[in-house]
Amino acid sequence: MMMLTNLELIRRAPLFAMLTEEQIAAFANAVVKRRFKRGETIVEQGKKTDALFVLVNGRVRVVKADRDGHEVILAILRPGDSIGEMSLIDSLPHSATVRAEMQTDALILGRTEFLRYLPEKTSLAYVVMRGLVQRLRQADRKIETLALLDVYGRVARVLLDAAEKAPDGVLMIREKISHRDISQMVGASREMVSRVMKGLQERGLIEIQPDGSIVAKERLTSYD
Repeated sequence: MMMLTNLELIRRAPLFAMLTEEQIAAFANAVVKRRFKRGETIVEQGKKTDALFVLVNGRVRVVKADRDGHEVILAILRPGDSIGEMSLIDSLPHSATVRAEMQTDALILGRTEFLRYLPEKTSLAYVVMRGLVQRLRQADRKIETLALLDVYGRVARVLLDAAEKAPDGVLMIREKISHRDISQMVGASREMVSRVMKGLQERGLIEIQPDGSIVAKERLTSYD
C-alpha cells in the first residue's frame, strides 16, 4: 500500500481530525498493515491487544456476548473507522469483540506510539477523555443488558451497579431506588419490576432494610 493511501485514510478518520500534518505523517510512518480474513477476530471482549486499528477496507462487526454465547450487534464499522482506542486510553480490556465480516485490511499502531499523541495524564483534556470513554463503556453495557438479559437479569444488574461494598464485605445499595426509576432503566413496566423485586426477596437474593436500603446477596450475580 502506498504511503499516500495511508495518509489519506488517516486524514479521513474522525479520530485524527485535529492532528497536524506533521503528526499525521509520523503516524503513517509508525503503522503496519495487517489483513484479516472473513470471520477472523480482530479484538476480543475481555482481552487487551494494546494496539489501535484503523480500517483501510472491508467491514467489521462489533458484538457483545453473554456467558452463554448469545450476541448483540453494537455497530458495523467501515473504512476510516477505528478500533481499540478505548482500551488504550483507560488501559481496560476491550468491552466488545470485533470480527471481520469480509476480508478486511487495517493499519495498526502500537500502544507506545499511540500514547505519544495523548495529552498529559494530569491535564483536563485527558481527564475529560477518560470520562467519555467510561460513558461509552456504560452505554455498551446498557445495550448488552437490554438485548441479552431477561427482566430479572436487567433488574439484578441495575442493583449490582448501584451497590457498594461495605467494610464487612456486604453489598449495600444505600440510596433508595424507586421501582419507577428501575422500570425506566430496564425497559419494563413498574408492575413487572415490583414482581421481580418481590421474587428476588423471596429467593433471598436481596433484603430490603427498614430505612429503604437494600442488601444484595452474592448469589444475585448469577442473574447478571
